[in-house]
Amino acid sequence: MSDLTSAFGATRTLLGTIAAALCLLLPTVAYGQQAAVAGRTLQAVRDRGHLICASADPLPGFAQPGADGRWTGFDVDFCRAVAVAIFDDPSKMEFVALTGDSRFAQLQTGDIDLIARNASWTMRRDIGFGASYVATSFFDGQAIMVPQSLGFVSAYELDKVSVCVVDDPELLANLREFFFTTQAAYTEVLYEDREDLSYAYRSGICNAVSGPASWLNAMRRGFPDPATHRILPERISKGAFGPVVRAGDDQWFDIVQWTLFALIDAEEAGVTSLNIGSLAAAKTHRIRRLLGLEGDFGSPLSLDSKFIANVIKAVGNYGEIFERSFGPETGAAVVRGQNALWVNGGLLYAPPVE
Repeated sequence: MSDLTSAFGATRTLLGTIAAALCLLLPTVAYGQQAAVAGRTLQAVRDRGHLICASADPLPGFAQPGADGRWTGFDVDFCRAVAVAIFDDPSKMEFVALTGDSRFAQLQTGDIDLIARNASWTMRRDIGFGASYVATSFFDGQAIMVPQSLGFVSAYELDKVSVCVVDDPELLANLREFFFTTQAAYTEVLYEDREDLSYAYRSGICNAVSGPASWLNAMRRGFPDPATHRILPERISKGAFGPVVRAGDDQWFDIVQWTLFALIDAEEAGVTSLNIGSLAAAKTHRIRRLLGLEGDFGSPLSLDSKFIANVIKAVGNYGEIFERSFGPETGAAVVRGQNALWVNGGLLYAPPVE
């Protein structure tokens, strides 16, 4: 009997210990849930009354100021999308053009909330500077541009050409490896800055120019006759660009990430800024979730339940943003290529909103 009593006492003591531990754990769980709702970056943005968003540097198509001082471009539209997700107002956004020498420090100190486009995504940059790459919004890579008059339609046809290129170890290594692979003859014409490339190429110092495709398109847009120059389709390196946030704020990471994913999903679902008003009666679950008519995907992020619909109304889907930034009306249209949706043979893919 005494053994049974002792066993019962030990069991009661163990249950009491477990109950006490649970009591201590519950406030911690509740605090964690509260912290997820009141994330420090989101709260700071709301307290300030506007988002401060940056891009690596001014680059036609991505971010350029107009005569009125208003910034436009792919990066700027993404910044506006995040501002809409938070405030339902694209004007509540301050845009900052960073130099290449100031990529992470202002993000770490809280002087800016988000970088829409930074240096290309690498392991070193993602883990070494207190910043986190959210997702890829633009696939880039080193390419080669030539005058249409030369008749080249592929980089593999190039032979006995002079190529203007920035004296950068990575760019040079890519170029040399490519021509080693093709066993074609070429001459390097080196310059210190990318601004020199355009002048040298247009002056005929070289009959080809190599650099990231985004550089080459920006260069081509500045020519009086952009259609007479061709960016060859091959990429001799890979480069992934996308929004970057401070490390350690999961809620803010999720807000920026799902704003981008929603833009991509909306294009795939055929939801645009022009037709979104007519889709309220849609029966498709996928569309109804994007419009905030089914499910609540905003509350876990401390956003409005219709934040995705608000974003699409204000800035359009990914395809609309790309068209405004790089379409035929710019005078130097860019083929979607890698930046086409995965269903159209591109690399652009986003998890579903569900």
